[in-house]
Amino acid sequence: MAEPAGLAAADRPKNLPGAIAAWRIWLASEKRASGHTTDAYERDLEGFLDFLQDHLGQSPEIADLAALKPGDFRAWLARRASGGYAKTSTARALSVVRGFFRFLERRNVLANAAIFAIRGPRIPASVPKALTVTEAAETLEAVGELASQPWIAARDVALVSLLYGAGLRIGEALALNRGDVPKGDTLAVTGKGNKQRIVPILPAVRSAIEDYLARCPYSGGPDDPLFLGARGKRLQAGIAQRTMRLARGWLALPESATPHALRHSFATHLLAGGGDLRAIQELLGHASLATTQRYTSVDAERLMDVHRRAHPRDR
Repeated sequence: MAEPAGLAAADRPKNLPGAIAAWRIWLASEKRASGHTTDAYERDLEGFLDFLQDHLGQSPEIADLAALKPGDFRAWLARRASGGYAKTSTARALSVVRGFFRFLERRNVLANAAIFAIRGPRIPASVPKALTVTEAAETLEAVGELASQPWIAARDVALVSLLYGAGLRIGEALALNRGDVPKGDTLAVTGKGNKQRIVPILPAVRSAIEDYLARCPYSGGPDDPLFLGARGKRLQAGIAQRTMRLARGWLALPESATPHALRHSFATHLLAGGGDLRAIQELLGHASLATTQRYTSVDAERLMDVHRRAHPRDR
């Protein structure tokens, strides 16, 4: 992604409102951030600037931002901590403020290294919540029984089969077109960052997709959506999420049983079966192995049980 280039003195923002306006335009045009994301970033920045107005006793200007010391930023973080903000919220706000300062530095507006020396709150690693093997199998059966029409039942089974059997994100599955339907044992998936990966397709998953297509009342070419809603348009994520809500209510599963939980279950069950962590990283499309390593925590109890039963000193 392109970074903001330095500007000639005549083109640089002359005041803080102008700098914020330029930053917002850059977020939308260069970073391709959505309006919702841009608004959220601007709220975080406004919160920081509101703190500075109180902290400095005046409305901050560009020169004030350039003169801020590490203690000023720490005072802002302390104010958020005492105000009851979640650590995740503060970590995001700090990231936004850093991004704004980096933008201004690359635009030759100001330079302040203090913001980059500040350490944010430590965020505990979240452990994905996976279904058990039995719960995953029961979910596959339930979504086929709860639908109002046979072809929609087949569609839901095919979709859930892809999420659990191939580890797809819900957005990845719903973005598939008919031309993407696997003819063999693999499926090409376009994930985050427009990166493509190849995932194996189990015979049961391929069979579920073929059954759905045979029952679907709508025809289409290779560039038409694979998963369709009742009116023949591309299926929306909200409909798939509602299907999972119905299924978990039917099966008395916890609220964590979402479409994304099926992806977590795919990874967790592969790991439990002896899958290699690097291979699972590739299958999930994770850019960092650290993200995949969260699943080792999910399976820790099973590993402890194996250790207790197998280690000579535990016998």
